[in-house]
Amino acid sequence: MAKQQSINHYMRIFHRYLGFFLAGIMAVYSISGIVLVFRSTDFLKKEVRIEKTIATNLPADKIGKALKVKGFKIEKKEGDIYHFKQGTYDSQTGVAKYTLKKLPFLLDKMTHLHKATTNDPLYLLNIFFGVSLLFFVISSFWMFLPSTKVFRKGLYFTLAGILLTLLMLFL
Repeated sequence: MAKQQSINHYMRIFHRYLGFFLAGIMAVYSISGIVLVFRSTDFLKKEVRIEKTIATNLPADKIGKALKVKGFKIEKKEGDIYHFKQGTYDSQTGVAKYTLKKLPFLLDKMTHLHKATTNDPLYLLNIFFGVSLLFFVISSFWMFLPSTKVFRKGLYFTLAGILLTLLMLFL
């Protein structure tokens, strides 16, 4: 007769192999998360010169949207040339020459993972990753028997983690 396995046994197995599977994803998320903390600075960014032709005779408020430049603002106009912080736009030819600061290709792709919305197929990976992390949280409580000292100490650490997070959120 086969021995019946407990839920603890299966939680440990799922926890172990899901952890190994997600190790690479967690590394990417952790690196890109750290980089995103500095997104409002030029940390690790390099200048990229862009020359793009867009529609001619665009009104000033439509130029930034057409170029997809954040914080777009016209600084001055000289004839047909609009000057903005990042470059210029010639309303007669539609040629815009400007400079943007971007992360290197690989870091840019990695940080895109954090910013994926439902318009991007990557959101499925984000949901899977979030659900997997939630499973890690829950399954970690099956790693030790509730009557052990390690389990009780683990609950104190869990409470400390929750309190620290709440403290940081509200300060």
